Amino acid sequence: MAQYQVPQFIEIEDKIFGPFTFKQFLYLAGGGGLCLILFTLLPLWLAIPLMIPVAGFAAALAFYKVNGRPFVVAVEHAVSYFFGSKLYLWQQRQIKSTSGQAKQPMPVVPPTLVVPTLSESRLKDLSWSLNIKDCAKMGVRDTESSGFEL
Repeated sequence: MAQYQVPQFIEIEDKIFGPFTFKQFLYLAGGGGLCLILFTLLPLWLAIPLMIPVAGFAAALAFYKVNGRPFVVAVEHAVSYFFGSKLYLWQQRQIKSTSGQAKQPMPVVPPTLVVPTLSESRLKDLSWSLNIKDCAKMGVRDTESSGFEL
């Protein structure tokens, strides 16, 4: 019987440039290069206030983790959220009548749960009834958005 080695620690990146990984080195080198460009092209009184955020952002990209994930992932998600399309849902407002009192919108009546007919499997029927009871306990009206499959 042949033994195979299972790779371990696959999430740890190799340290290539001293104590830094390749990505960390690129972030720090890019931030340092941008700081050098700002320092050489702008007067000192203007370059220093611009270099501080650039150096901080480069250090955050290299070392900071948000919820155990690299900071670059959080930046990527933020950019895609701000520039991506958004879904706006309309909520019905109360309609003001001419007498000054607000009309109450018609109350939404929750749909009644439809109980299926008996199927060929008793286990499926028991699973169905347990899901119904769980939904009713938690006050879930819409079973499609609740994560329960009925």
